[in-house]
Amino acid sequence: MKKGKKLYEGKAKILYASPEKNLAIQHFKDDATAFNNQKKATIEGKGILNNRISEHILSNLNQIGIKNHLVKRINMREQLVKIVEIIPIEFIVRNIASGSLTKRLGIEEGTILSRPLIEYCLKNDDLGDPLISREHILTFDWLNIMELDWISEECRRINDFLQGMFRGVGIKLVDFKVEFGRSLQDDNIILADEISPDTCRLWDSATEKKLDKDIFRKNLGNLIDGYQEVLTRLGLQIN
Repeated sequence: MKKGKKLYEGKAKILYASPEKNLAIQHFKDDATAFNNQKKATIEGKGILNNRISEHILSNLNQIGIKNHLVKRINMREQLVKIVEIIPIEFIVRNIASGSLTKRLGIEEGTILSRPLIEYCLKNDDLGDPLISREHILTFDWLNIMELDWISEECRRINDFLQGMFRGVGIKLVDFKVEFGRSLQDDNIILADEISPDTCRLWDSATEKKLDKDIFRKNLGNLIDGYQEVLTRLGLQIN
């Protein structure tokens, strides 16, 4: 499929116009970033693995009624997706304490939370994606209360599905980040962006070995080996 002009470039992906109205081509880059873009590297093959894993997850979510922007995977690096206007909020779902939660609240890493915790961050790199409350979201009209409640429930459904899927292959879903947007086709809010080891914390169930971007953040070894292990455990291949 022929790519048109570049519509948007982020830290991990580029969005190009496609020949089809209201659809775009999403290209997965090999760039790795951490700490609000302060740590950067190019890791050959990362985009290919994320493309395949995200396609698998989003396809399965669609089958259980969680609508998202994925139309189909085009090749090893690209997907055809619905164009959305991204809502400027990152929705973070936590099952086990790790990352910024442990630093902010002094909770020991690895503490299992009594129930899934949903946090909200303003999607703004210049401000460091600050943590915000439901009241901020409603006060500044980023969403109305019905939309916010609906998205929060979708996050819980996604969490239930992902926990089961990863548990079945010996992986703990520690936390994950998702984004939503308004489809240009019908203005409905749908899941967008990606779900991959870039956006999830994934630990081996037995050893708690990191299989996600923390490998890069914390210099724990070869990032590709971790992502490849996730791909293999899910029974996927690159093609």
